[in-house]
Parts: sequence; C-alpha cells; structure tokens
Amino acid sequence: MRTSRLLVSFLLVASPTLSSGLVAQSAPARSPVGVAERSVNGDAILRDIRELASDRFQGRAVGTAGEDSATAYISRRFREIGLSPAGDDGSYIQRVPMIGTTSRLTAQLSIGGTSLSLKPLDDIIAWSQRASETVNIDSTGIVFVGYGVVAPELGWDDFKGVDVRGKTVLVLVGDPPVPDPKDSTRLDPATFRGVAMTYYGRWTYKYEMAAARGAAAVLLVHQTGPAGYAWGVVQANDRERLEVVGGPAHTPIEGWIHLDATKRIFSAAGLDFLAIERQARTRGFQPVTFKGTATFHVQNRVRQFSSRNVVATLAGSDAQVRGEAVLLSAHWDTFGIGRPINGDSIYNGALDDASGVAWLLAAATAARALPTAPRRTLVFAAVTAEEAGLLGARYYAQHPVVPLARTLANVNMDAMNPWGRTRSIVSLGFGQSSLEELLAREAAKDQRVVKADPEPEKGYFYRADHLELARAGVPALSFLFPGIDYIGRSATYGDSVRAVYLARDYHKPTDEVKADWDMAGIVDDTRLTIRVALDIANGRVWPTWNAGSEFRAAREASLRAPQKR
Repeated sequence: MRTSRLLVSFLLVASPTLSSGLVAQSAPARSPVGVAERSVNGDAILRDIRELASDRFQGRAVGTAGEDSATAYISRRFREIGLSPAGDDGSYIQRVPMIGTTSRLTAQLSIGGTSLSLKPLDDIIAWSQRASETVNIDSTGIVFVGYGVVAPELGWDDFKGVDVRGKTVLVLVGDPPVPDPKDSTRLDPATFRGVAMTYYGRWTYKYEMAAARGAAAVLLVHQTGPAGYAWGVVQANDRERLEVVGGPAHTPIEGWIHLDATKRIFSAAGLDFLAIERQARTRGFQPVTFKGTATFHVQNRVRQFSSRNVVATLAGSDAQVRGEAVLLSAHWDTFGIGRPINGDSIYNGALDDASGVAWLLAAATAARALPTAPRRTLVFAAVTAEEAGLLGARYYAQHPVVPLARTLANVNMDAMNPWGRTRSIVSLGFGQSSLEELLAREAAKDQRVVKADPEPEKGYFYRADHLELARAGVPALSFLFPGIDYIGRSATYGDSVRAVYLARDYHKPTDEVKADWDMAGIVDDTRLTIRVALDIANGRVWPTWNAGSEFRAAREASLRAPQKR
C-alpha cells in the first residue's frame, strides 16, 4: 500500500521531538491532529483505569453487578465525550444474549485395568456448556490425536480418518513444532510459521475440531510454553463458562488436563508419553487409541441473561464515505470475585483490560476534539466476555454498527504499557496486513519503529477481540503491552517487566494500579494509535491483508458480496 495516499493534508505534520530523541510530551499545537493529540493526558487515562479497576466494580465479571457498574460508567463517559449512542433502542448498549454454566465435575478413567481418578483443580479443569443440570458421559473410548490439526495446505492430518465420535479426545495445545530441514536447531518457518503460533495452535481450534467430529469430551494437555501461561492461570479460570445464545456447538465435556496426569495415563497404558509426543510433531503421526475408558459426571448450574457491549460513534464528515467506518475496540470484562489469593478475592483487571478501555476513551476524546470529524465514521466498542472466548467481539462481528464489508479496519487494545517510554512498538501478528506500513510511517514521526511480537509462540494475535473481526475479513491492528526497547533501561528490562506481570498479576487479584506506573509510554502509544486510526478514517486507500494471510480470502469474499445500502 502506498501510504502517502492515505493521508489528508493536515495529517502530514510530524510530531516535534526533543533533542535527546525522546518523543515530546506536548503534542503539536498547529495542526488539527495536534489538537487531538494534545487532549491525550496521562492523568486522565489513569483516572479511568483507577475507576474501572477499583473494588467498587467488583472485578467487572460478566452478568454481575460489576458488569452493571462498568457498562454504566463507559456509557456515561461516551456521553460526556459527546459520542452518539449506537446500541439498542437509541442507547449505548448492545445487548448480547448469554447462557452461563457453572460445572462441578468428577472424572474417572480405567486404563489397562488400572483405575485413575482425576482430581479437580489439581489434575483436571473441565466443564460442560450443555444447558442441562446433569451431563453424564459414561465409559467412552480414549484417543490421543497429537496436536489435533487438520491443515490440507500443509499436508497435515492428525486424525488420519480415525472415528472419534462419542469418544474422549486428548490433544496437545500449540502448533506442531516442526524442525527446519535446513537447520534442526530452528523451527521450519514454512510449516505453521516456525516459532510463531497459528490459529491451529489455539485451544479454541482444538475444541472446534473435536466438536465437528462428534467427540464426547476433549481435554487439552497443558504445557506452560505452548499454552502461554502456567497451570495456575487455568485453575483461576475454573468458574462459570459463557456462550452466546445460538453460538457454535461444543462437545459435552471440554477442559484441560495437567501434564503430570497425562503422563500417568500414558504410563498406565504402557506407553511412553515423551516418545509419542515426539511422533506427534511429524506428518506421519498416527492417533493412539487406548485400551481403556473415561467417565465424566457434571452437575451444572445454568442461567440465561443479557450481557452488554457498549458502542458509540463519531459520524464521518464526508457525505460520500461516512457510511464507511474504522472500529476501535477493547474489552471491559475481567474475572469478578473469585478464588482468594493472599486474602484478596477481587480480580480488578487494571491492565487487562481497564487500561484498554481507558485507551478507548482517550481515543474517543481525541477524535472528538478535532475541529472537523474524520471523513469516515469512527465506531468505539467496549466489548463483553473477551475472557470467555472473545464472545462480545464475535457478537459484534455478527451484528455490526457498520457492515463489516464497509469497515476498513479494526484497531484493538488489549492491555497497555505502564513501564515507560520505548523506542519501538509491537504489532501483534506482524506482517499480516498493509496497516503495519501505516503504523510504521506514523511511528517514524516519533523516531520509533514497529517490531514483531517478541513472543510469537504464545499466539497473542489469536487471543484478542480483533480476531473475530479478522476472521470476518476486516484488517486489524492489535496491541498487548505495545512498547519494547525501553529508553534509559537495559536491553532485558522489557522482557523482565512483562514476565513479572504475567507471573504475578495476570488474571490474578494483584492486577491493580501500581504506585510505580509510568504513564509516559501509555501517552506515546495512545497518540500514535490515534493518528493511525485517523489516517485510516481520512485515507484514500483501503487497508488490505497481505498475501499469505489466512484472513485475506474472507475479506475478498465480503467485498464481492452484495451490500445493503
């Protein structure tokens, strides 16, 4: 994409910089975009984060009083900013019909004549999303299907025609780690993108494949590296499971099984787990059928309710293109009141994702401060149930404010960077779309560069709300801890602070505002991403998926389809 065509004339003014090369805190004063950037204030962003992450919001769990408080607060802020409501019945609220199931499970296996009980929380975290109070799966066969991947374009099929209907499927999380034939110390970049996770590696894909093949149960073998988080994070998610009413089919039983418990199952069958795991990394892998059975009993508490996306618009100023849009999004939900850790049971979610919502409000404030609105409409969506599987984003993609075929791009924020200024910004899914050329151009004005995710093996691009828009074809930029290469810090500082957050605070009650947060990086990243969103909204060239992106075909199909006007 020739990004020079993307910019209207008033967007061509570069941000001034300090003589040291740091980005100036004061936004440029003489351009309309400078007016927008000047409205970005670290104290204001921090106030929104503090409020949303306060104990008063009870952890912002979906379908609780915490949701009531959070969505009312976001609606009020949208109104104060001056955005138009884009929800149901002239409100800011888009109702999302949900069904919730809270499961209590017992699991018993019989392998080679040996009886094995799987202890909830320690050995297994599993549930049923069937809208039934009792779900019984008795004496099912057990099949290990490796990574559970069927990728015809790579000549890869882990099922090999084995019938898993009515059976319990054990599956590894992540992509098959295929060695590079030219260098066995590296992974093959031509197969599952090497070290970077693809959608084939996501747990959602594994569940979808098992359900499509009629399995009775599917258990993902937890390994911290491929999963991207420790078993403790899985334990913390042992709570109500949500699904949109009328959503996709699920197997009767879904869940995770601890690696140690998996090894005990293999050992009881006289099998070497590590040897079979190595075989699973090859195209020649054959599914393993165990001589044994698995039995599951679930008691469910079931409820139906309406959750809420909070949606607003800033109408475009150009009559010819105001029917087109750029979507900015973040999720408001976290985990509510849960299992206490060190006496604290409120999962405040300050970074994940009160910071993203605060970014969304700052972006809306900046856009509203422009003397003239962007040519195209801006849609602002604070979506529900990201932590339950991107459910609010999926619902929005099915019920968009502006049809997705007329939505040029999605810019999504899933947790900001509170650790200081950086020389670089990380784009998740680096290389997917032409949007990164625009991001790089704007970053260069701040003497910054765009870099790929330093942890591509964790598949963050496939774990945030923009994915549901991308799957429908909308080009997307998404950010998680955007900054990297910290100014005035050691080369390892960024890795260190992210690792500490993931180990100590991620999905825990300790995800709270910290006294040592440095808002300067958040301000820089907010100003940069706002400029990018405005560039798209004012541009002459539509963003595109790059050749080789798995989302390109969906975009082409949506643009070919007849459009309602």
